Amino acid sequence: MNFKITLLPGDGIGPEVVGEAVRVLETIASKYNHSFNFQERLMGGCSIDKYGSSLTDETLADCQASDSVLLGAVGGPKWDDPSAKDRPERGLLALRKGLGVFANLRPVKVHPALMEWSPLKPEKLQGVDILVVRELTGGLYFGQPKKREMREGGEYAVDTLEYYDYEVRRVMELAFNLARGRKKKVTSVDKANVLESSRLWRQIAIQIGGENPDIELEHTLVDTASMRLITGPAWMDVVVTENMFGDILTDEASVLAGSMGMLPSASLGESTIGLYEPIHGSAPDIAGKGIANPVGTILSTAMLLRHSFKLEEEAAAIESAVDGVITDGCRTADIGGKLTTRQMADEIVKNL
Repeated sequence: MNFKITLLPGDGIGPEVVGEAVRVLETIASKYNHSFNFQERLMGGCSIDKYGSSLTDETLADCQASDSVLLGAVGGPKWDDPSAKDRPERGLLALRKGLGVFANLRPVKVHPALMEWSPLKPEKLQGVDILVVRELTGGLYFGQPKKREMREGGEYAVDTLEYYDYEVRRVMELAFNLARGRKKKVTSVDKANVLESSRLWRQIAIQIGGENPDIELEHTLVDTASMRLITGPAWMDVVVTENMFGDILTDEASVLAGSMGMLPSASLGESTIGLYEPIHGSAPDIAGKGIANPVGTILSTAMLLRHSFKLEEEAAAIESAVDGVITDGCRTADIGGKLTTRQMADEIVKNL
């Protein structure tokens, strides 16, 4: 089969980990007789430097014309001026909006061989296999008004947390559908004791729960969820929550796996075009040193094959190869080893 993939390596360690993920995809293409056509474009800080925009109209159009998009990471101190007209993260938000992806899937699974690298006691990590479904196009990141101004002699800032019922319904329906293939349990996270938007969120969760009686539904407040992620994470299966809550909770959950470098993500919408990326940032402190962990990006390609291309066997092969090298003791520096980015990818390619 023939597929077109747009690569957005981005900033910092992004180009390094995306390069290794491409090698894995090329191995899969050779083994399973597929054709993956790659085109590379700029997004983030590197795009600001060259074009004056974190995401150009041309790059967005190329992404929209692809079968899927693989992203590395964006941002860094160079572009971290809060008064700047454009920032790398703005390009990411615009890309999500432009692709129509509304749900970010972030699996958090603890590998038995890496339990020692989590700050939690091993007994708390037994059986942890969580899928966080984060709403991606609403909430504080997109609500209006969003502004800063001088008011009554002081500087005033406002952000707006807003949701429409259809935005909540579509991400909730996806969460329930995903839960049906897992442990049949959905935990909806909100702040319904304080926020009106969360009361709408919970109301719709209850409606969707009534339409799916085979799936267990529970509600938890976001502060309680953040505590339970540390005190007893094995209770969670599919967790669905709004944009900012999901952003924070998944970074917290990354410590369960031992390193943010281990975790992939997929951003999905109504079409088969998806946006796939590791959850880690650009890590400018180690950029160019060749020591970044490529596993999160490589596992993101497995999600790409599964969700956009419907190639389950190929996706499972990548996941099995990653499991194998971790079990065999292969490690980058973030999980206690000495392998370089390239060497870690070499081992995964060998296992394929």
